[in-house]
This record gives sequence, structure tokens and C-alpha cells, in this order.
Amino acid sequence: MHPSTSSTLPLSSAASPTYNHSESQITSLTTHLAQTHNIPSTSSNGLCRSRSSTAHSPAAPTHTPQAVFYPSSTQDVSIILRACHRRSVAVTAYCGGTSLGGALAATRGGVCVDFERMGKVLRVNREDMDVVVQAGVGWVELNKELEGEGVWVAVDPARGAGVGGMIAMGCSGTNAYRYGTMKNHVLSLTAVLADGTVVKTRNRPRKSSAGYDLTNLIIGSEGTLALVTEAVLKLTPLPKNLHVAMAVLPSMQIATDVAVKVLSSGEQLEAIEVMDRECMRAVNCLGSHERFEELPTLFLKFAGSRLSVEEQILFVKGLCEDRGLVAFEASGEKEKIEEIWGARKSLGHAIVGMKKDPDDVFVHTDAAVPISKLARLVEESERVVGEMGKGWFVCNVAHAGDGNTHTGLICPKEDKEEAEISLTSIQKLALELDGTITGEHGIGLKLRDLLCEEVGSAGVDAMRKIKFALDPKGILNPDKVMKLDLDI
Repeated sequence: MHPSTSSTLPLSSAASPTYNHSESQITSLTTHLAQTHNIPSTSSNGLCRSRSSTAHSPAAPTHTPQAVFYPSSTQDVSIILRACHRRSVAVTAYCGGTSLGGALAATRGGVCVDFERMGKVLRVNREDMDVVVQAGVGWVELNKELEGEGVWVAVDPARGAGVGGMIAMGCSGTNAYRYGTMKNHVLSLTAVLADGTVVKTRNRPRKSSAGYDLTNLIIGSEGTLALVTEAVLKLTPLPKNLHVAMAVLPSMQIATDVAVKVLSSGEQLEAIEVMDRECMRAVNCLGSHERFEELPTLFLKFAGSRLSVEEQILFVKGLCEDRGLVAFEASGEKEKIEEIWGARKSLGHAIVGMKKDPDDVFVHTDAAVPISKLARLVEESERVVGEMGKGWFVCNVAHAGDGNTHTGLICPKEDKEEAEISLTSIQKLALELDGTITGEHGIGLKLRDLLCEEVGSAGVDAMRKIKFALDPKGILNPDKVMKLDLDI
């Protein structure tokens, strides 16, 4: 047992978790939950519940749960975790399955809690501008339901993401520059701890200084501290007079420079995204939109009064013209908005579509830096991968509004290790530039070693101490964020 007097918990002092995942144990667990509590389960779809639905997860084929449970309420989740805690059975969770970095991988086997039956919008508090939802609600479906109220939850990760997973991963997306990340949209949580204890982190006020901030402790913890079952989310009025624009520029450096100029001007746009020429080529190859110029392109959103939107569009266009603008288009028509912004949002599928062989792999970075250093990060990312001279498909896209840059790379599976090494160089550069190795995708399995370089060994050891304080048997999503023992 690790020493209780220590403020941190180094890996060398941690007691290795032990699990009981024998066939008889799992059978006993599923039978008990079905017969005593009417909680259904299946053992037939473990693989799809341990990998990303977008097929980007690094989970090994053996990293699959032995059973999947389908709760309908917070009480069901509490019963499941209480039973798993007693039996020392590891638990992973699944909502939309869009996460990257291996957060879904059942590295120790065990069971999965699937939230597909917890997809209800429980209450819309229009006057208070908040909504109470279950963890399995998809953000796209939620916003469709809220549209008639003139409000939305202004976070836009991958389509298919569910609220519980969005909270677990601390996600964001293209709207983060204007509206903030998931952390800015969660007012309170109902969560179940490893032993089945149900915790409500606070009520519904917009601010509170009542004790420790358990809400933000759980957000971004990747299911390692608790399973979120319900959330109170902040609502925002739908943007008025929405317009989008795309500006085609001669180089990625110029496009990034323009973005930084816009940000430092004080003009509050809705979103600023930058895609390089390879991103644009991938979108064209996808074939679901009109054909675009295959040059670095700024994607921008504007909203507000008619006059303010017109002024902002003219201001951005003027900056681009001063730097060799190739083409510019802006529109407030719904069809055109969907066409232009749809090209940006389809990029993930477009990149995967660039595989020459079905066995090719997709690897990526998720680094973020202070805005003033964004141009250097993008420039160095292109250089690092270009120097490999492998002929891989490589592209760069940046959430320029918050300095978050993704380098995406498609390579043969035999080159994966070499590709990962080159991307690690980019992430280490981000740290040198006072940035982070992950702006929105999380640590999972993939970035555990680099996390130590970002926050130091004492920071990771403090996280491990918190982990075992709330989950002393290490059953909740083991091996994510930090190592629990030397074996995995």
C-alpha cells in the first residue's frame, strides 16, 4: 500500500491494481445485474465499444471489454459500479465513441458501461439559460431540439459525440475561440464514483465558491475519476445574422499571419480556422462539396448586427488583400453557409479518405500554443514532417482563434512508428513554445509519457494520488492519463 502521508504518489510507490476478470466472475456479474436489477448486458459487441467510431483509436485487438452494460438511469450506473467495485472488475465507458488517443481501450478487459439508453433531455430552463441532460445525449441532436427555443450549446466536436464523452474529454472544436471549451459550458454534474457513490457537484447557479470545484475536476478526467450520468449545461442565444467567409491565400504562413492579425485587432469573430493546401485537396477528393482552390484557406464566421458583420468582413478582406489574396467569398445564405462551413467540418472524413490502402493508418497531433507563436508551430510542423521525405499524405489545420493546431498524417502501417516519432517532435516543440501537447483530444494512452514532460513528474504523481483517492482499486478506465503500474 502506498504511504498515506505523501502528497503525491510516484509510480514506484503505487500498489499495482489487481482485477478479477475470470469468465465465471463476469458471468456472475452479468447474471446478478440482470436478475436482481433488470440491467441488460451483451457480450457480442465488445470490439466496437473499445475503439473510436472514426477508426482512429490505437487500441489493440485484445483491449476489449468482456461485457457491455446498458443503464437507463443514474441509479443503474451506481448499481453497476458498486457491483464492479466489490468484485474488482475494471470499467470503461462509452457514449458517442468519437474520442481519439485510446481513451476507449479496455486495456485490462473488464466491462463497459454504454450510455445509449441515457439520451434524454430532462429539462430546458429557458429563463435561466441552461439545460439538464443525460450523458448519452448527442450534441447535434440536443441542438436540433433546442433550435426552436433560439438557443444552443455552443460546443462542436466531431459529429456523433455524446455529452458524457464530451465532458470526459474536455472537448471543444471550431467554436472555442468565441464561446470557450466544454469547461465553459458545464454548470454542474451528477457523477458516480468508483464504489457507486452518487455525487452532485453543485446546483444550477452561474457561479459558486462552495468548496472544492468537483465539476472541473471531473471534466477532462477521461472517465478515470467518475462516470458522468447527468449534466447541467449553459445555453447561449443562437448567433444572429450569421455569415461565413473563405479567403484563399498564397501560403500557410500568410494565412496564419492574417489570422493572428485578426485576433490581435480586438474584432470578435465567431470562428477563425486555417487549412493548408493538402487539407483543401482532401476535401476536394471527398467530393461532397463544390471544388475549392487547393491553396491555404481561412474559414471565418461572423455574427451580430448587419453593420458590424459588414465591417468585420471588409476588415478581414482588406488584411488578406494586403497579403496577396487569391480569392474571397462571403455569404449569409443558409445553403452557402452549409457548403463553406461543411467543407471545414468534413475534414476528418476527408483525411481518412486519402488512404491509398485500407490498412494505412491515420496519426495526428493536437498541440496548442499561445496565439503569438501559432505561425511558428505551423511552419515547424510542415518542416518536421516534410523532412521525413516519405511521400506520406500530410496536412495541417489550425483552430487559429485559440492556437490549437492539428497535423494529420496518413502512412502505411509499417511506417507508423516512424510517423509517431515525427509528430512527437511537433508536440515537444509546442512545449518549448509554452504550449500544450493536447488542446482538445486528451491524453488517453497515447500521450502519457509526454504529459510528464508538460507538467513534470510531480504533476503526474499528484494526479495519480487523486486517482487512487477517488478510485482506490483503480477500476475506472485504468491506464489512461497516467500509468497505474509498470506493466501497461
